[in-house]
Amino acid sequence: MPEPPEYQPDRTLPASREHIARIQSVRKRVQFARAREARWYRGRLDDIDPERLDDPDQWAKIPIIDKDTLRQWNHDEFLQQISIAESGEISEYWRSGGSTGRPVFYPRTFEDVTYGLLSWGRSFPCIGISTGDLCHISFPIGIHPAGQIWARSAHDYGIGMSWIGSGTAVPSATQIELISVLQPTVLIAMPSFALHLANLADAEGIDLAASTVTRIVTSAETLSEAKRRKLEHMWGAEVFDVFGMSEAGLMGAEGPAHDGIHIWTDMFHIEVVDPESGREVPHGETGTLCVTPLYTGHATPFLRWNSGDIVSYIDRGESGTREAKLFPMIRHSRRTTGFFKIRGVNVNHAEFEDHMFSVEGVGDFQGVLSTGPSGLEILTVRTEARRGQDPEQLERELVAGIRHSFEITPQVEILETGTLARTFENTIKASRFVDAREQTC
Repeated sequence: MPEPPEYQPDRTLPASREHIARIQSVRKRVQFARAREARWYRGRLDDIDPERLDDPDQWAKIPIIDKDTLRQWNHDEFLQQISIAESGEISEYWRSGGSTGRPVFYPRTFEDVTYGLLSWGRSFPCIGISTGDLCHISFPIGIHPAGQIWARSAHDYGIGMSWIGSGTAVPSATQIELISVLQPTVLIAMPSFALHLANLADAEGIDLAASTVTRIVTSAETLSEAKRRKLEHMWGAEVFDVFGMSEAGLMGAEGPAHDGIHIWTDMFHIEVVDPESGREVPHGETGTLCVTPLYTGHATPFLRWNSGDIVSYIDRGESGTREAKLFPMIRHSRRTTGFFKIRGVNVNHAEFEDHMFSVEGVGDFQGVLSTGPSGLEILTVRTEARRGQDPEQLERELVAGIRHSFEITPQVEILETGTLARTFENTIKASRFVDAREQTC
């Protein structure tokens, strides 16, 4: 199907929010027509008028799709159900980045990759990265798109890029040495790995706050305020968060106000919906984020993809940049589906992470829920102490603080610096909370 002639996403950005609304109206119809070609959507879109997709009642009839639907199929079945691309159209595959469940490999056409490069590249001007900056990227450089697409996109924006890769490819100590030798101004990494590098450097008496890095760009994990403050303190750098997914691309980035993620709505139609009704919730209220890629869906024409993120839709941010004027924001909610139920007490993962990173002596941590000999749940907090911290004192402080804040008494295990990084580096997203009860029952 030919592209509409009136707009092609590029670096110049659309003219106005009214322009974006017209773009969305056209592109939703294009994507709807593509979806009708996919086997899974056959029969599911028949009662929807493609000329009335701007009508919320019509749009809400489209079934929401999520990763659990995809995981019931093997790769061949997935391609048969969802993909509409011919083999000669496929440029590459992108791996899904979830920390649990079987990964999915999405085919991407040459057009998809072109728009993907643009979506990642837009993060640079939004964050204030420009010609003269050199980025040190520590995401895996491979089939997961965050590393290789992000690194490739820098060329079109005149940004220097050191293709370092993850800690499994380039050892952490070598990465610290490269930061000293190559003197990058920007670190692009998962928050966990950025913390690990800072902890490892601290253990060696190296002050990364005195390095040339002035900005840290994070993705792939939730960035809590406590984690942001710890990163900023240890690196002496301003931290920016971005948001994306393999199903769509990099969808947006923070501006200098750090008040939410500005979403490129000329490229991605977003909704924040009630998970029960599938209808949009009022702006500012929390709900489930659903995404319809408008330009990166040539091979996999997803409509209303449930990302699993719990967010609120914010119409305007405070950054004052062109991106802030054009694009609305999403703000991840403090509410989360992640929690441990320990002896009748719900322990919210986000709140627990905030507590741990607020403790000065903690470098990094992992919470493991297991079942003890008595059959009761045990929370083991595996943590790395910062240089100069008395391990026994840290253990006492953690036990007392967790008991006071969460009304549970944990077991605390003090680890050698670097232990958790070796664990986390084997996954796209750090498994900071592990439910190991099945293995120990």
